[in-house]
Amino acid sequence: MTAPIETLEFQSEARQLLQLMIHSIYSNKDTFLRELVSNASDALDKLRLESYRDKDLEADTSDLHIAIETDPEARTLTVRDNGIGMTREEVVALIGTIAKSGTADFLTKLKEAKDAAASQDLIGQFGVGFYASFMVADKVTLVTRRAGTAEGVRWESTGEGTYTIQPVEDAPPGTAVTLHLKPEDTEDHLYDYTSAAKIREIVKKYSDFITWPIRMRGDGEDAEVETVNSMKALWARSSSEVSEDEYHEFYKHVSHDWQDPLETIRLQAEGTFEYQALLFLPSHAPMDLFLRERKRGVQLYVKRVFIMDDCESLVPEYLRFVKGVVDAQDLSLNVSREILQQDRQIQLIRRRLVKKVLSTVKTMMTADAEKYATFWREFGRAVKEGLLDDFENREAILEISSFASTHDAEKPTSLRDYVERMKDGQQHIYYMTGESRSAIENSPHMEAFRAKGFEVLVLTDPIDEMWVDSVPGFDGKQFQSIAKGQVDLESEEDKKATEVAREQQNKDFESLLTWMGTALGETVKEVRLSSRLTTSPACIVGDTHDLTPTLEKMYRAMGQELPPIKRILELNPEHGLVTGLREAHASRPDDEGLAETAELLYGMALLAEGGELADPSRFIKLLAGRLEKTL
Repeated sequence: MTAPIETLEFQSEARQLLQLMIHSIYSNKDTFLRELVSNASDALDKLRLESYRDKDLEADTSDLHIAIETDPEARTLTVRDNGIGMTREEVVALIGTIAKSGTADFLTKLKEAKDAAASQDLIGQFGVGFYASFMVADKVTLVTRRAGTAEGVRWESTGEGTYTIQPVEDAPPGTAVTLHLKPEDTEDHLYDYTSAAKIREIVKKYSDFITWPIRMRGDGEDAEVETVNSMKALWARSSSEVSEDEYHEFYKHVSHDWQDPLETIRLQAEGTFEYQALLFLPSHAPMDLFLRERKRGVQLYVKRVFIMDDCESLVPEYLRFVKGVVDAQDLSLNVSREILQQDRQIQLIRRRLVKKVLSTVKTMMTADAEKYATFWREFGRAVKEGLLDDFENREAILEISSFASTHDAEKPTSLRDYVERMKDGQQHIYYMTGESRSAIENSPHMEAFRAKGFEVLVLTDPIDEMWVDSVPGFDGKQFQSIAKGQVDLESEEDKKATEVAREQQNKDFESLLTWMGTALGETVKEVRLSSRLTTSPACIVGDTHDLTPTLEKMYRAMGQELPPIKRILELNPEHGLVTGLREAHASRPDDEGLAETAELLYGMALLAEGGELADPSRFIKLLAGRLEKTL
């Protein structure tokens, strides 16, 4: 009996990606082979690992390898491995569906890409693995059998939206992918992929470091089967023996990225425990950098034996974008994720890796400012998360951080440069958090700082709201929010000169401040005179240890119950509206309309900082009534 053939539809995102590959404008089509060889290598790693852990697994691991077979007459190319293989369910899940975070966002951006270069760049960012086969093939056939199972499965598709799947009784263990090649067309970068010389050239370029033998027969009937890759683990070779191109291809293998890395980091430790590490900083942030379900971590090997992908114990959450491998000499081959979390050696390796990554970025700041700017633009938001929980490296993280500031509208500044520009006698690093640069720059809180020439850090990332309260300072200088607490920008000499005038001012306004504090008692905790305003009549500030409105909003959005937080209303004693209100209150304290004026003044201050009115319709009604009286 012939096995029943089922026809299934690709998931919509997978269908769109297939169409993208079929009509690909990506010029470097040779990379399809790198993707297939990389998948085959992963399958061999997984079989060896599973056979270590499951002694009852019926699998022959005596000659694990990848074979590449070509048939010029039939115009087919087959990449075969005797690795772990797949069940029917795994084939449908891995090939019929794209469960990759950020897929929809990626496809939207791709549609919006205006030219071929932008599209190529996006394809490179996403990495499409198996689907790259459709750049060079009209039809793809996959036959696979999972180790330890009796029945195999055949999958086949032309990439037009559906695929067929059927059971196969006599499938060999592992996976074979056969490409039915498109006609050669060198103008479209489609070469003769049945040529042994061309295949050998691609393998040497992209997959030479694969630690499993890649075997193929040369051109001609009598040609021998030979191993076409060197199989030398890149991290075990001296850096003088490895070219930059080889490092870049290895990065693409471990990261499934199509673009070159920004930086390569090598690390070797000898002594009480030995390990080698080869790490990479990507040149762009992955689509899922800020998604919860993302995978993170580097590959872990023990004595050149692959142990696991995404070893989270080796890399902290805030460096989740770092890719690469760590090869430890003294760990057990049966190590599990749970054991790794407690392992002292792993913790020591992790500490070294973190320090090495941070020191590499610090060197980049001075040695290659453009490269550093790319790094910080792509990964700065993630790195700043380390300020919240990596106390040991907090100072190092601050050293490599950059922030927008009022010093330069375009170029961010390091804290080191900020401190060097500080005015004589300035004790604090001033900052303000907010939703956008324009909102912060136009805030009333900024007026006195702008007038007196004090530089202010402009912090607009959501993470900035969190770390500024937990990090005390940098280089002996404390961080100070310009929207919290009392602000003192006067020198000791200025204070002495204005002391008498200030005391008189406080006396003059004492009655108004007390009355307004009572009138607005339900919404503010205090009304006081301001030293931070020059042109606005009023502003709202928080107490030194209060949550900012943005942070309060974030907590409430996460479902956290918070008690109402009252803030402080500060008045500008030089503004005509404030002096006029003082005089009106002094002459007619029982005028009910003055309470409405105080309410309007508070509402204006709230709106000026981007806040939300508790009762917008009442505010508009009061304002309309006042405007009507002026006509």
